[in-house]
Amino acid sequence: MMLSSALPRTALMRALNSNSFRPAAKEALCRSRAYNITTKPISSSRCLCTLTSSSHTMIKNEHKRYNSPDIQLVQKRSNFSFAGPRKLSDVMKVDLLQDKSNTEISDVWMTYHEGKEKVHGIVMDGKKGRNLLSKAAQCPFFIQPVFRGEGHFMIVSQFQTPNYFLLALLEDYKMDPAAAQPILTVSVFDDLAETKDVVLLRCDIINRGIEDDEGYKLCQNLINDYLEFEGVHMFNKKPDAFDVDEFVKEKEQKWNE
Repeated sequence: MMLSSALPRTALMRALNSNSFRPAAKEALCRSRAYNITTKPISSSRCLCTLTSSSHTMIKNEHKRYNSPDIQLVQKRSNFSFAGPRKLSDVMKVDLLQDKSNTEISDVWMTYHEGKEKVHGIVMDGKKGRNLLSKAAQCPFFIQPVFRGEGHFMIVSQFQTPNYFLLALLEDYKMDPAAAQPILTVSVFDDLAETKDVVLLRCDIINRGIEDDEGYKLCQNLINDYLEFEGVHMFNKKPDAFDVDEFVKEKEQKWNE
């Protein structure tokens, strides 16, 4: 799985030019890149969790995969190992949830992810979650600034069907889209949207150069922007009309709220 090179060129160039990399942010960006190293590839067999019939043990501890400090970005020129679970069944035994309410399922999901390092769980109702996926399929690209000190740097996001967002440094994307390594992934599981009216989301921060709170903010901002959709739609469909500077200014005002 790799990032596509189909990002709207006008929007891309404006984002790069606008994102002037003030000194504090440029140093932070360099620190982030210092962690773009891996010691071993990620095997999908190590990403599995199981459920028992008890609501308190629906999700077991993961097999020391997601929070392992020695697992970072997989340096391949054209591909990478997906960091988060690809399917809801990689985390939960979905068949055991059929007699649970959406409230019980939501509680289990949030409780499981609570306190985990570099991993966050989010819950939304079925209609909103399906709406998010529909809009993402229509407009797969967007940008998000990360603010540090007196500066900021840009992240580019790409949605890949059926339900994944990949986020990478915009500067890396500029150099080579196929080689840009994701620093964060967001999985959107809509398996229970119709039967339980709940969609479960998971954010996996896979580069230690991105702080935990930064990753969570990126994830929340991405979701909110897609649900609001106006800016996302303009960025993808009418890039000439998208005001990157105004967008960054608005995000900066909200970043520390």
